[in-house]
Amino acid sequence: MDVPERSDVDHLIDPQPLPTFARTRYEPPTETVSDPAGAAQAELDALALDGLNDGATVAIGVGSRGIHAIDDVVTAVVSSLAARGFDPILVPAMGSHGGATADGQREVLESLGLTEERTGAPIDARMDAERLEAVSVGDTEMPVYLSTAALEADAAIVVNRVKAHTNFTGPIESGLSKMTVVGLGKQRGAKSFHSTAIAEGYVETLRAALSVIASNAPLLGGIALVENFREEIAHVEGVPTTSFTDREPALLERAYEEMPTLPVDDVDLLVVDELGKEISGAGMDTNVIGRYRVLNTDDPDEPAIKLIYARGLTEATKGNGNGIGLADITRKAAFDQLDMQKTYSNALTSGSLAKAKLPVVAPDDEFALRTALAALGGYDPETVRILWIRNTQDLAEMRVSETVLPDLPDAATILERESLAFTDGTASFTDP
Repeated sequence: MDVPERSDVDHLIDPQPLPTFARTRYEPPTETVSDPAGAAQAELDALALDGLNDGATVAIGVGSRGIHAIDDVVTAVVSSLAARGFDPILVPAMGSHGGATADGQREVLESLGLTEERTGAPIDARMDAERLEAVSVGDTEMPVYLSTAALEADAAIVVNRVKAHTNFTGPIESGLSKMTVVGLGKQRGAKSFHSTAIAEGYVETLRAALSVIASNAPLLGGIALVENFREEIAHVEGVPTTSFTDREPALLERAYEEMPTLPVDDVDLLVVDELGKEISGAGMDTNVIGRYRVLNTDDPDEPAIKLIYARGLTEATKGNGNGIGLADITRKAAFDQLDMQKTYSNALTSGSLAKAKLPVVAPDDEFALRTALAALGGYDPETVRILWIRNTQDLAEMRVSETVLPDLPDAATILERESLAFTDGTASFTDP
C-alpha cells in the first residue's frame, strides 16, 4: 500500500509555530534486588521440587519481553535445577507471539538472550497444544489448552513478571496465572482464552482456566518478579501453583506502586519514539497512555491524552507493530517497519483488533506534528501541553513543553531547555 508523499499533502496544513521544550529527569526512590539470579535460585525451594525423581524433566515456561535480567534469572534457574539432578527444558510461553510459529518463538527467546548456548537448556518451541477439558465461564463454554511440551515433561514451572495488564484491571492481571493460561496455551489456548475473556471477564476466565490446568498438568508453580520505576527487579518470589490466585493480588499491588507513569495527567499531545512487544504486550503500555481500546472494557480515566503520535518500532519487536492502532498518527518510517503477518497474528489471537489498526500515516516528523497540532483545535504554542518520551517503559527522562513544567513532581529536575528543529522532515532537539 502506498502512502502520500510530502508533496501530495504539504499544501493541506500550514506550518505551526512550536513551543519551547525542556529535557527533564525524574528519579523517585526505589528498591532493587542486588542479585535477582541468586534470589530466583533460592525461591525454587518454595516449589516442592523434592517430590520429583532424579533425572525428571522440568519444563520452564518463559517468554515475556522487557523483563530486567531475564536471561540471568532463567539461566540461574536452569543451573539450579540441573544441580539438583533434574533435566530442564525451556518452553516458549507466549501464546501467538513470534507470528505463532516455532521459529518465530525461538527468535523471540533469542532476542531476550535466552538461547540454548546461554542458558544451558534445550528449547522445545513446538506450537502443539493439547485440549485438556472445557469449562463454563458465565454463559460461555471454554476449551482449555496447554503446550504439549509442558504436558510431556515430568514437571513445569513458569518465570514471569507480575504487572498491570494492558487490556483490563483486576486482582489478577499479568503474571504467573496469565503466562500459564495464555502463554503456555500457545496460539489455540490464547485464542480460546481471549474470546471468552472479552465476553465474560478476564479475571473470571483466568481463574477458571487455571483451575483446569492445575488439575490436569504437572505444574509446580512459578517464579514471580516485580519491577520498580527504573524497570529493575525489586522483588523475587517462588509461588506454588495452588497459591497463584492468593499471592498475585498482593504482588500486583506492589507492581502498581512501583509502575512508571507519566508525570502529569492532562496532555494534549504525547509523542512516543518507539513501540514494541518487549516494551509492552500492547506495544505501548496502555496504563501509561490511558487507552485500552478493548471491547466491553472502559479506558482508564487518567491520564487524559488527546492525541498520540508514534514515530517508530523497536528493532527487538521484529516488525510486530501490535499497538500502532493506539496512536492517532504515525509516520512512513514506522509504516515501513511493520510486519503485518506478525501484527495480525497477535491481534487476531487476542481479539483486540483496535491495536492493529493503522493510524494516519504522515510522510515525516514535521508533517506529523503539523497535523497533530492543527487537529488539537485552537492550538496555542504558549499553552500546548506536549510530552515527548522514548517509550512507555523508559519514563525517567523525557521532554515536555514549557507550560507543563510547573506541574511536574517535586523530584523532577530540569536538565536543559531545547528547541525542536527539522532536517529533511526529521525532528531533532537543539539548544534554543
